[in-house]
Order: sequence, then C-alpha cells, then structure tokens
Amino acid sequence: MNVEERFNLIKQVGEEIITEEELKAILEEKKYPIAYDGFEPSGIMHIAQGLMRVININKMINAGCRFKILIADWHAWANNKFGGDLQKIQRAGELMIETWKASGLKTESVNFIWANELIARPDYWKKVMKIATNSTLKRIIRCGQIMGRKEEEMLSASQILYPCMQAADIFELDVDICQLGLDQRKVNILARELAPKLGYKKPVAVHHHMLLGLQTKKTETKDKVDQVIELKMSKSKPETAIFMTDDEEKVNEKIMKAYCPEKEIENNPIIEYCKYIIFESHPKIKIERDKKFGGDLELNYEELLRIYSKGELHPLDLKRAVAKYLNEMLAPIRTYFKKNKRAKELLEEIQR
Repeated sequence: MNVEERFNLIKQVGEEIITEEELKAILEEKKYPIAYDGFEPSGIMHIAQGLMRVININKMINAGCRFKILIADWHAWANNKFGGDLQKIQRAGELMIETWKASGLKTESVNFIWANELIARPDYWKKVMKIATNSTLKRIIRCGQIMGRKEEEMLSASQILYPCMQAADIFELDVDICQLGLDQRKVNILARELAPKLGYKKPVAVHHHMLLGLQTKKTETKDKVDQVIELKMSKSKPETAIFMTDDEEKVNEKIMKAYCPEKEIENNPIIEYCKYIIFESHPKIKIERDKKFGGDLELNYEELLRIYSKGELHPLDLKRAVAKYLNEMLAPIRTYFKKNKRAKELLEEIQR
C-alpha cells in the first residue's frame, strides 16, 4: 500500500487522530512504525477488548505497523485489581494473550511486553520521576480517567503514580503511535506535551472508539471523554458486556435485554455491534423474519441504517441476528478454551 492507503486504513481505527499531519509524516518516513497499546489484566476480557481490539490491531498491522502490547501487570497492581494479588494479575495477563491468539490476532507482528520487565530497565523510574516533577498533582488526578476513576474519588498513592508510569511507558517503549481507546486520551496528551521538554519522541495519538455498554442510554456531560467512560462497556457492570467466554445462551440473553430503541441509530449499542464487529468480517448480514413481517433481509451497513431508521426493521429481529453472528464469531474462542489445556487452566483459575 502507498502512504495514503496506509493512512486511510489507520483512520478506520482512529475515531480521533492527534494529529493527522504528524501521522502522515511518520508513514512517509517509516515503512514499519511502532504502535502500542497497554492493558490492565483484570479478569475475563469482553468483546471490546477481544474481538474489536483484534480487528483494530490487525488493521494497524496491515497498514505496516509493528505492534507492542504492554501487559500492564504493575499498573493493575497499582490500581488494586484482584485485591493487589500480583501473581493472579499476571495469570490474568497470560489469559489475555491466549484470548487474543484464539481471536485471530496477527501475533507474528506483535511483541508482548510485561510491565514487570519494563520497570526493571535502567532508566524507567528516571522517566517516571521526570514526568512527575514536570506535572501538577491536579493534572495527574485528572488523568485518573485512564484507570476508570473519577476526579472526586479518593485515590491511593499507587493510583497517583499510575499516570506517570503510563506516560513513562510511552517513552520507554520508544513508540511512534499510541493506539489506545479514547478513555486514555488524557495521558497521551500529557506525554505529547512533555516529550519535547524532556527530550523524548513525541507520539501520535490514534484513539479508537469505545464500544457502548448494552444497557447504555445517552447522558449529558460537558466532557466528551467523561461521556465515553460513562457509556462504555464495563467489566464492573457485567450486564453491559458480552464476555469472550460467554456461552451461547448468555449471549442471547444479554442481547435480548439490550437497549435498542426503535428507529434510533445513534447511541444504540446493537447498531454499534453491527458496525464495529459484525460488518468488519461480513459484507452483508442476513436478518431472518417471518413472511408476515416482510420476510428475510440481506443488508449491508448503509442499508441497515436506512431501513432501521425508517422503522422498517423491528429491534427484536435485529437483536436475534446480532446474537446469531456474535455467537458464530465467539464459537472458535469457546472451542480454543476447551481444547487448549493451558488456556483452559488459566480461565478456570481466573474464574475462581
């Protein structure tokens, strides 16, 4: 692909790119730029971290990127995941890797790096200190968004340290592109602002869409990122999420209970599942209906939006189709965890 084609592919991933001009310059300069994302091991992954994340990373790889995935075990420890049990956090990290493998991640172009290894590098904590001494406490507290924390929450000392560590990760990994969710925006901006002052590479930020939770209803807030965090799929609210290991019955149950207002395509989680997951691997979807309701439909995404917004497709029929396609996409992951002994043991351990 030429630079423009690579740029357009990355733009499919980035709901926000800071900045597009800088990204184009990187693509012109480098055939294989380094992109990164970081993940706290905190339990079973939902489909936004699994299916959708694999789709996005594979697109970045197809655009020429070489990907570094940081398994942020120490960050999860700082954020008190699993009650601060580092060993269990690390086992959850191993489970994440197995889940991505089962989901079709192009692992030959991915380097998995553990925070536990990163922090042992000679200059890592010097970077953390430089970031901390050049940031105000107020700003670091605002960055608590990246941990799913609100400004008014009482943070532990380790959670105050977390944003400084995440910014240091960007510099230590020497990345060209920070390819994280929109909820991580505040730290990416912090790193971009501090990079020239501290003598580090200034990264481009490519923020991907945050998939809506199943029970989402639009809320009003002044801050776009606050709204993203409020509405996104969340492990802490299991009824809002489809998990990568949910069985067929559970997927059907959650989808059927999902918020899906008739004729509305904005802030509709079922429509989002179609756009960001199902249509990524299916040019058209088949919606099965009784003949008295118009019979079966085969629709591409644009046709789906048009018909649904006009009220010519009932939410229940759309939900049934979405549940069917999601179950088909999750079936290989379920099989992987049944047949792969190590993956099965990890899953059972984390579920306990």
